[in-house]
Amino acid sequence: MQAARRAGKDGFSQPDYGKGLDIDMLAIERRNEILEKLQKEKRVVVSELSKAYGVTEETIRRDLEKLEKDGYVIKSYGGAVLNENMNIDMPFNVRKNTNVVGKQRIAELVNAMVKDGERLILDASSTAVFIAKRLKEEKRNLTIITNSIEIIIELFDAQDWQVLSTGGLAMEGSLALVGPQTDQMLRSYYVDKAIISCKGFDMDNGVTDSNELHARNKKTMLERSGCRILAVDSSKFGHTAFTNIGGLENISTIITDEKPEEKWLQLFDRYHVECVWPEE
Repeated sequence: MQAARRAGKDGFSQPDYGKGLDIDMLAIERRNEILEKLQKEKRVVVSELSKAYGVTEETIRRDLEKLEKDGYVIKSYGGAVLNENMNIDMPFNVRKNTNVVGKQRIAELVNAMVKDGERLILDASSTAVFIAKRLKEEKRNLTIITNSIEIIIELFDAQDWQVLSTGGLAMEGSLALVGPQTDQMLRSYYVDKAIISCKGFDMDNGVTDSNELHARNKKTMLERSGCRILAVDSSKFGHTAFTNIGGLENISTIITDEKPEEKWLQLFDRYHVECVWPEE
């Protein structure tokens, strides 16, 4: 188990009727991989991508045009750079493969805090998927309430667990169920721990998200538990997204992948919020 430091309180030619679909799927996969590369390196070059994927430079330019149209990238001479606007929602499969090590560290720390038999709420963040996978490895008799389709699928074969779906509007690209129906279901239960993540975490603006429906549902999740955990990697510190989830007064514990700067630790201490990070 990973140690933690505490402060304060992923033959014959026949007509091929699926060929067009296959080509479309390959293009989607390639664009997602380009986005993953951009998340790590911030910039890509058309000629390099053309060689890496064995396609023409014109094909890569069309990929980048599509990504720019969707708001994910900004085209530049000979390539593109990542659009780092905090209010842009990357596809879930891209977010899941971003900062994997950091999310695994957070999942390990959450696992150490959860006891067999507890009732938990998990949001639809990619961080929560890593948490669910880690809990599944050793915890027994958990009850999980979630609006994440990915987590529901992941936990289908979890023995002696109860997994409750919130229901709600299926949101394209995020594999999440959101909206008033989600809130209504959440308000029917009270749990031992509510665990959420966010898009931005700022000293002045608090915990924020890029999507209002997600933010409202996360706010409701926090209201349904006395132990309110923000599981957030260090890249979110100092950033503000579009809409507010809550302030530090709404959080009991912060779990992150690196030790925060002293100014953050002082702030947490002022609000009597416990902060947990991996011990190097």
